[in-house]
Amino acid sequence: MAYRIDDYAKIVDQEVMFEIFKSARQLCGKSIVHINSTYYGGGVAEMLSALVPLLNDAGAETGWRQLRGSPDFFNITKKFHNALQGDDIHLTEMKKKLYIEANEDFSTYTHIDHDCVIVHDPQPLPLIKFYKKKQPWIWRVHVDLSHPNANLWDFFKNHILRYDLVIVSHQQYRKKEMPVEQRVIHPAIDPLSTKNMEISEKTIEKTLKKFKVPTDKPFLCQISRFDKWKDPEGVIDIFRLVKEKFDCRLVLCGSAATDDPEGSQTYERVRKKANNHAKDGDVILITSLNNILVNALQRKAAVIIQKSLREGFGLTVTEGLWKEKAVVASKVGGIPLQIRNGESGFLVPPKATKEFAEIIVEILKNPKLAKKVGKKGKAYVKTNFLITRLLLDYLKLVNELICR
Repeated sequence: MAYRIDDYAKIVDQEVMFEIFKSARQLCGKSIVHINSTYYGGGVAEMLSALVPLLNDAGAETGWRQLRGSPDFFNITKKFHNALQGDDIHLTEMKKKLYIEANEDFSTYTHIDHDCVIVHDPQPLPLIKFYKKKQPWIWRVHVDLSHPNANLWDFFKNHILRYDLVIVSHQQYRKKEMPVEQRVIHPAIDPLSTKNMEISEKTIEKTLKKFKVPTDKPFLCQISRFDKWKDPEGVIDIFRLVKEKFDCRLVLCGSAATDDPEGSQTYERVRKKANNHAKDGDVILITSLNNILVNALQRKAAVIIQKSLREGFGLTVTEGLWKEKAVVASKVGGIPLQIRNGESGFLVPPKATKEFAEIIVEILKNPKLAKKVGKKGKAYVKTNFLITRLLLDYLKLVNELICR
């Protein structure tokens, strides 16, 4: 279900609503197109699912295109994704060729005659080369760019320099040496989506029962794709330490995006590592793509974990804070933008397994602490990280670019 702007009036401040309508008037008759590589799985697709209908409702005619590619293409772009976040890569001419050709092929049957083009992440980055550029193009990159692989970044810069603007999620991701203008816009969640809306205790219990998640004792939860950067294997290490001090379960819930060929391999490693605990029913792995389930898990969890090694922003953290839960997360990427350590959640160095466990045990033994940080977390999300704020940011930016 696509919501309209008016549906958010009871959630967000009047000033935000007024600014949205004011900015939208200037875009009547103008058109925008978003381009990414998948329509489900991951935060980008989820944000666009909410943002695109709201842009249309605001009066800015907005389309959404998904880049198509072969398995070889997505294997390559997954390597690119990893290398942007610091991995090594063997960047061959063949990889470059397949990457460029997939974008060129896509351009032959995808017409772009909009007033503004917004390209998301590395997969469709080279598209700009295959059009007669008559409008502003924006590259919106969602990953952690703090330490990109130098060879890959040099290759990407040849494409980035064609763009009018680059949007990143954190000031730390801006590149001083790059002449293209760079702005910071934070991602956001949709509070009315099935993943984040209020649901009854009865719905929570029914959903957890359906997916065989017992509630006879507290459980910890990490909601993330089975991706090495989310470190699900490290979460199991944390759980083992917590289990020694407090009887609880662990639920790892995630799925693989259509543009992530490594997901099944990561899942298999996690399954093997969790084997003994899984047999005892103390570690539960779920791969279902079900928003109500995610909602129920996050609302029922005693503690929400996000043990990322790299994280562009971390919308699962935002979701947990919105639901007034105690969130213990890695101090990496965009996560510290959301959590004030000890006040609205807890930040831990990403590889500090023992510290993660100690904080989680403290929360489990002190429910008042969990409630206290949860309330502060939700208030901060409401002000800064809801879809209406993102909508306003895009309306203002597109207005500015079109009117230059």
